[in-house]
Amino acid sequence: MPKKDKKTEASELKEKLFMKRQNTGLAMSEQDIAKADKFCEGYKAFLDTGKTEREACAEAVRLAEAAGFVPFDKNANYKAGDRVYLNNRGKAIILAVIGKKSVENGVNLVAAHIDSPRLDLKQNPLYENEGLAYFKTHYYGGIKKYQWPVTPLALHGVIYKADGSRVDVKLGEDENDPVLVVTDILPHLADEQYKRPVAKVITGEELNILIGSRPFRDDKASEAVKLGIMCILNEKYGITESDFISAELECVPAFKAKDVGFDRSMVGAYGQDDRVCAYTALEAILAIKGAPNLTAVTCLTDKEEIGSEGNTGLRSAYLKYFLYDLGAMYGVDGRTVLSNSKCLSADVNAAFDPTFSEPFEKLNASFAGRGVVITKYTGARGKSGTNDSSAEYVSEIRQMLDKDGVIWQTGELGKVDFGGGGTVAMYIANLDINTIDVGVPVLSMHAPFEVTAKNDVYMAYKAFRTFFKN
Repeated sequence: MPKKDKKTEASELKEKLFMKRQNTGLAMSEQDIAKADKFCEGYKAFLDTGKTEREACAEAVRLAEAAGFVPFDKNANYKAGDRVYLNNRGKAIILAVIGKKSVENGVNLVAAHIDSPRLDLKQNPLYENEGLAYFKTHYYGGIKKYQWPVTPLALHGVIYKADGSRVDVKLGEDENDPVLVVTDILPHLADEQYKRPVAKVITGEELNILIGSRPFRDDKASEAVKLGIMCILNEKYGITESDFISAELECVPAFKAKDVGFDRSMVGAYGQDDRVCAYTALEAILAIKGAPNLTAVTCLTDKEEIGSEGNTGLRSAYLKYFLYDLGAMYGVDGRTVLSNSKCLSADVNAAFDPTFSEPFEKLNASFAGRGVVITKYTGARGKSGTNDSSAEYVSEIRQMLDKDGVIWQTGELGKVDFGGGGTVAMYIANLDINTIDVGVPVLSMHAPFEVTAKNDVYMAYKAFRTFFKN
């Protein structure tokens, strides 16, 4: 038999001293890869069902109730193992499994957001121009506006009519539904458009959604196409034009989540920022058997993409009030609950893209297929607008993940002076809770079609489950 080469002193030292960067495709067993693939079938279904914050919240409630969760009652007395949820206005949800130890010891909290960039209809959206009917929109969150024209769009949301009754809208998802679209100019006539800077190739006021062209059959009527559309909407939903004033209607990509690649190793879909972390955090708390040591809490929140504002975003007090109410049940001061709690802010990071490598600092970037990402800080330029997690807490989290065989990496969002971004981490840290960002690396983030690696999705789920067991 040929002799094995002896390791040199340098190679032994490198193995001992250098950081090991793992590829999940090589480090995971075939059994775990199969589990990841199976897990992502449920994930894709969640993405298709919950394309808006309202729909994602409703689906979380459905899954929670099927797993034995009941609505939270602040006047009740819960015992270890009880499972409760709080639905905040149909746009955010908190789920908790009561732990064996008193909430005086704090809770283990995972927080993700369920809103994503999209096109919202304005309050007075419907108009006609040269025989075509359109909706005016106001984009929500950070988008590359040029990515949204010529993308098939579905209309989701709610309308409250003048009498206060509610109408749910979901158009463009069924195979036989029509879709809507923003048009673009053909290249033959685009000389002036080509002269615009990229950020203004399509402007916000040009994101007008084409919705019809057939006029009401009365050639004496003005705005006949608009009237024809309004007749259809009245027949289908029972609304008049003024009911748009009290509506929340969102246009999102009409296509479904799909496997990406010949090897089917990735998921491509709209809204993976941040529903990839929302789903994994949700499934992690649903999977708890019996009572955890510390009370486990998953918070799926709204409005992160526009700064976490409003009463369904984490700048509001609803999460704090929930934890205060939880403490009051057991005679524990709310401040004590907060100060002793720990949080994983479950949000995505930008995966290194070899085609567009310039904005990344490769040594500190995250990569698709290398596990869940620990992001010590986000923010922009000089760490402005961030929670910068302490070395002590980073150490605790890395030990926890290593102990349970979770494959992880670190990352930050681009080069120092190239931009950056924000998560909900700083708003939770402001409550005196130890917090760090942990999530999935995403390619084409904020695009109508984002891409994640299935193995990374599964590692996020495993990380959150480990955290709840800790």
